[in-house]
Amino acid sequence: MSGPLTRRRLYLSLAPFVLVTLAISAGALFVGTAPLDVARAFSLGPGSEDLEAAVFWRLRVPRILMGLILGGGLAGVGVVFQALLRNPLADPYVLGVSGGAALGGALGLVFAPLTVLGGAGAVQACAFSGALLATLFLWRLARGASGASALVILLGGTVFNAFAAAAVLLLQTLVPPDRAQAVLFWLMGSLRVELLPPVALAPAALAVLGSVAYLLLRTAPLNALALGDLEATAVGVDVLKLRRGLLVAACLVVGAAVSVGGLIGFVGLIVPHFLRLLTGPDHRRLAPAAVLTGGAFLVACDAVTRALFPALGTDLPVGVVTAGLGGPVFLYLLWRERERLA
Repeated sequence: MSGPLTRRRLYLSLAPFVLVTLAISAGALFVGTAPLDVARAFSLGPGSEDLEAAVFWRLRVPRILMGLILGGGLAGVGVVFQALLRNPLADPYVLGVSGGAALGGALGLVFAPLTVLGGAGAVQACAFSGALLATLFLWRLARGASGASALVILLGGTVFNAFAAAAVLLLQTLVPPDRAQAVLFWLMGSLRVELLPPVALAPAALAVLGSVAYLLLRTAPLNALALGDLEATAVGVDVLKLRRGLLVAACLVVGAAVSVGGLIGFVGLIVPHFLRLLTGPDHRRLAPAAVLTGGAFLVACDAVTRALFPALGTDLPVGVVTAGLGGPVFLYLLWRERERLA
C-alpha cells in the first residue's frame, strides 16, 4: 500500500496475518496423538469430565494458546533486537540471551527448594535474571566495538551460548539423576502445558503479553532508532530511555518464555526476515505482523511434532523442529551477509 500508514491501512495490512493465524490455530486443534471428535468435544464445554472434552479443553487448547503467546513474544523480540543492534542476524537464541535464560532457569530448577520464592517462581526469576545478564554482556560488547559490530555481537553470542551450555552440563552432573533429567527435558523446548502448574503458566503468559504490548506501543520511535541514535535524537526520541525499556521488556519475554517452554530457538530470526519481504521495514506494520506470524509458526511446528508421534513413538520437542528449520536459514543469512561482516 502506498501513502502514509493510517490506522485503517495498518489494520487492513494486518488482516491477512490474523486470518492465517486463526486458520493455523483451528487446524492444530485437529492434530494430536490420537483421533478426536473436535466438534463434539467443543460442544461439551471445558467443564465436562468426558475424556475427549478433557483432552480438547485441558491439553490441546492450552497448548495452542501457549504456542501463540510464546511464539509471538519471541518473534516480536527478534524484531526489537534486530532494530536495536541494527544487525540482521540478531535473535535471542543466536545472541545468547536464551542461553542466559536457560542457565538461570536451570539454576532455579535445581535449587528452587532452597530459595525464598520456591518452585516456578524461582525458575522464572532466575530465567529473567539470566536473560538480562546475557543482554548486558552483549550490549557492552556492542558498545565496545565501533558501533554495534555485527561480527563482535555474533561471536559474543556464540561464546556466551557455549559457556551457558557448559555450565548447564556441569550442573547436570552435580545433581541427582531425576533433577538432571528434568533439566534436560526442559531445555529441549516443549509446549506440554500439562507438565506445568498453573502457578507457572499464568505469570509467564502475563509477562509475555504485557511486554509485547509495551513493545508494540513503541514501534514508531523504534523506526527512528533503527536509523541511528543521532537520527532518533533529532526527532525527539529519548534514546537511552527507549533502549533501556525495550531491552528490559525483551529480556522479560525471553526469560518468561524459557521458564515455561525451555529453549525454542530461531523463531525471532526466521519470522522477521520472512515478513520483511511482505510488509517492508516499517516496524509499525512489521512488529504486530511478526507477533501474529510467530505465534502461528510455533503452533504449526508443535502440530508437526504431534503429527509425527505415531511414526516416532515419542513426543518430539518443538525446539528440535524450530532449530532444524532455523539453522539453515541462519546459515543462508550468514552467507548473504559475509561481505558486510568481513
